[in-house]
Amino acid sequence: MRLGEVERLRGDLAEFVAEVFGSLPRRDQRRWGECYLRGLMLDGRRKSIQPMAA
Repeated sequence: MRLGEVERLRGDLAEFVAEVFGSLPRRDQRRWGECYLRGLMLDGRRKSIQPMAA
């Protein structure tokens, strides 16, 4: 997926993230969970956290 496609799905992704990561106690854990899922959805060969964060 390209970034624009992921951005169009932002609302659906937010609902999914709330359901999956809602039980995590800290807000930063939930935020990074969303970032990680978004990175997995984007195009790219390497799916480790460092390239996705960049």
